[in-house]
Amino acid sequence: MLPVTYIEARDIPDAWFQCVYKILESGFRYEVQHGSFSGQTRLEFDWVTVQIRYPYSEPYDTMVPEIPAQLGIPNPVSPGYITTYLPYLMTEHKEPTEDYTYGSRIWPQVPHFIELLKKTPNTNQAVLQVAKVSDYVLHDPPCLRHIDMRIKDGTLIFYPYFRSWDLWGGFPANLAAVAVLQKYMADEVGVENGPILASSKGLHIYGYVEELAKIRCYSDTS
Repeated sequence: MLPVTYIEARDIPDAWFQCVYKILESGFRYEVQHGSFSGQTRLEFDWVTVQIRYPYSEPYDTMVPEIPAQLGIPNPVSPGYITTYLPYLMTEHKEPTEDYTYGSRIWPQVPHFIELLKKTPNTNQAVLQVAKVSDYVLHDPPCLRHIDMRIKDGTLIFYPYFRSWDLWGGFPANLAAVAVLQKYMADEVGVENGPILASSKGLHIYGYVEELAKIRCYSDTS
């Protein structure tokens, strides 16, 4: 049986810290043989599901981790980054040199699913698809594959799945942007914003980040 990790967290910074701490304890060492960072090693979860009760907050910088200044290491997400990242997720804009953006795949579907969830909130067919069959030929296929959705007890719940996921910087930035999208759709549908349950079989930290992770998790910040 493969080990399964389940994390319950209040918000994204809490989820990030718990995942970083846990992967240092129980992640397996994985050598990348194909794709980004080929030849490097990283710590990785076999499978992880992270439930975040309150993913959305304002201002946006409160959705990402802030490392205590006395530790002397940079925050995993720079201040203001979420605002600059949102067009990548919540518009169709794509540069000519880009094979895709998440927004170029997701954003055209959003109006359809807003209307679907308004009319028929009890449906299991509301899935924002990112992956395409033709992605198998890409050198860097999308890490985010889909965002499943459902409405339960008057709240919109998001279920994103990532095939591969950088825990240190990608996890908080991606989830914060997804939380903004979730809040937007919940408001448009007319329901409350709910939790995020994110899953991955490839959540990891790279070797060059391990020492930073140990400093964050094992240093006395009292």
